[in-house]
Amino acid sequence: MGCLGNVIWFLCGGAISGLSWCLAGCLWCITIVGMPMGVQCFKFAALSFCPFGREVRYGGGAGSFLLNVIWLLVSGLPLAIEHLAIGFVLCLTVIGIPFGMQQFKLAKLALMPFGSEVY
Repeated sequence: MGCLGNVIWFLCGGAISGLSWCLAGCLWCITIVGMPMGVQCFKFAALSFCPFGREVRYGGGAGSFLLNVIWLLVSGLPLAIEHLAIGFVLCLTVIGIPFGMQQFKLAKLALMPFGSEVY
């Protein structure tokens, strides 16, 4: 399902999701202070373009918590709402359920991206 799933995913919502992460990364990289957040956005854009066969592990400490709070207030909610909306639409059909579940995985990641690692 990995390769075929990623191809279908890209055509049915993955391109939009990945471009949203890239846009957020570009906006964060405008300032020097926001560059670490922008780099993290680009890492997750790659995940958003091809999520099948990858796993996200959450962790982190106080620094990750502070960055996640700032992220949530500035960029996290719009990205999470976008992923949730696309995920709900995809889950309306039986065939779209695996793709909707990937959108929900990305929605959780959009809420807490710092301290997360992609494997």
